[in-house]
Amino acid sequence: MATLQALAIALFISSVAFHQCVVDAQFYEGMYINWGAHHSSILGNGEELELVLDQTSGSGVQSYQAFLFGSTEMLIKLVPGNSAGTVTAYYLSSSGDKHDEIDFEFLGNSSGQPYVVHTNVFTQGIGNKEQQFYLWFDPTADFHNYTIHWNPTEIVWYIDSIPIRVFRNYENEGIAYPNKQGMVVYSSLWNADNWATRGGLVKIDWNSGPFVARYRNFKAKSCSWEGEQSISHCAASLPEHWWTSYLYKELSYGKQGQMKWVRDNYMIYDYCKDTNRFNGQMAAECSKAQY
Repeated sequence: MATLQALAIALFISSVAFHQCVVDAQFYEGMYINWGAHHSSILGNGEELELVLDQTSGSGVQSYQAFLFGSTEMLIKLVPGNSAGTVTAYYLSSSGDKHDEIDFEFLGNSSGQPYVVHTNVFTQGIGNKEQQFYLWFDPTADFHNYTIHWNPTEIVWYIDSIPIRVFRNYENEGIAYPNKQGMVVYSSLWNADNWATRGGLVKIDWNSGPFVARYRNFKAKSCSWEGEQSISHCAASLPEHWWTSYLYKELSYGKQGQMKWVRDNYMIYDYCKDTNRFNGQMAAECSKAQY
């Protein structure tokens, strides 16, 4: 009996180690430069990352590991000065035409104008769920924390621990939700002057380049994607799955108040209010509570 108990404990520990992943390390260990490596770099002892955009190329990084549910965060200092036409993207995405994706995109601007934060969510390759906000601080003066929290119940976008948006799971009502594909963490700096600033009216001024975004403290406290078996495992309410606990099923009243402040004062676009774009055929989740 003792041998069987020991075997059961060993198998349980193995299962936890196999699926649970905490990346709280140097960039060398958690991410790698997947394009533009000729002019971007991981600095020092791997504690800081620098992405560069110039006339030859942009650049980007991705995590070694894919995840299904949990929390990913990064400290980012955005491109200073005249960054019009540039986009600094930080997002989770699976691969393929029917990919899932959760986006933070920071749209560059002419000097002195506020950065726009563009958010979106894709399920099975379909997005069109954009919400945009102005930032209430200068994101080029210092590093700020940008976190994506994703669990079986909801997705929450946080800036410096303040929630700006929630997308809840209404899959049981026929509304698609990203919960069946592992996603890799990406960040990139690229030329998007065909749409990024004032709808593409303001182009990149290459005389202001090269453009540089800086990163610190990539953390992923998430469930490792190990194939289809992870779909049920990562959603299971297990003691080690902190993201499935009752505390993370919805925002607290205090966090709801913070989000209301952001949305009342800094929200500039909501797909759920754009009746012209969708000819009055609004997405089903727009009539549902998201908080």
